Amino acid sequence: MSVSTRPSPPAATTRRTTTPPLRDGDASTAARDFEFDDRDFRRVVDLIRQRAGIALADGKRDMVYGRLSRRLRALGLRSFKDYLDQLERDGGDEWQAFTNALTTNLTSFYREPHHFERLHEELRRRANDGPLKLWSCASSTGEEPYSMAITACEAYGTLTPPIRILATDVDTQVLATGERGVYPVERIASLDAGLKKRYFQRGTGPNEGFCRVHPALRQLIEFKPLNLLASRYDVAGPFTAVFCRNVMIYFDKPTQRAILTRLVPHLADDGMLYTGHSENYLHAADIIQPCGRTLYRRATKAA
Repeated sequence: MSVSTRPSPPAATTRRTTTPPLRDGDASTAARDFEFDDRDFRRVVDLIRQRAGIALADGKRDMVYGRLSRRLRALGLRSFKDYLDQLERDGGDEWQAFTNALTTNLTSFYREPHHFERLHEELRRRANDGPLKLWSCASSTGEEPYSMAITACEAYGTLTPPIRILATDVDTQVLATGERGVYPVERIASLDAGLKKRYFQRGTGPNEGFCRVHPALRQLIEFKPLNLLASRYDVAGPFTAVFCRNVMIYFDKPTQRAILTRLVPHLADDGMLYTGHSENYLHAADIIQPCGRTLYRRATKAA
């Protein structure tokens, strides 16, 4: 869509200060097509904190411009002020598009492999415990819950292990990708050849260059939208394993505590919380306690 820029103001008018050229590649050009000043950025920061709990640092200014400018073009708007005014006035589906644009979805199959090694051990240890529930609560495009499903299949030696996996995320677009379970083949390039053969189907013809997860894996997973800022989580636990990795870094400490307070009650008594390598919870020692490398259990209450 072609979008015209706002005419330059008269010389006597104070021009709104724009941000420096892009540096992170989030926009296709370094030229600014839209007005974007400090007031616009602060509004975005406040709105995404309210909607998703994400704390955007000043260094994310160019990222915000690059990602939200796509929404301005799609809607045919002329400035960020116009976009934010419309967002706050009308909201609707655009709130989801706004949130989707500003959430970061860096993920991969078997990211932080020591977690899946531990999950494999825990599932083997519980082989006779009956059906188990696992939760990937920031599942992004699905690589994490599918890695959990593969780990369960390997642990039980069957494509139909007695587990159910809940995969949730605030971003509905990435959830849709996870539900499809189709990925470029380079996304599985680093996986063991045996795993690729057992759990992925390579595309041919028009699907050349893509792979689909084995249908049996898809049957183990329920994809569902969930905002970790919600006052309560409509999930059916208890969960033997909760993966909440590399998402808490976007929240401030009080928000992290609030999320943990809602999250931990959904753990089974002997369940474990799997966290990201750059996350620590010394400030929440009364809620969870470490039990391994980036692993936590429910804190033992004082007598």
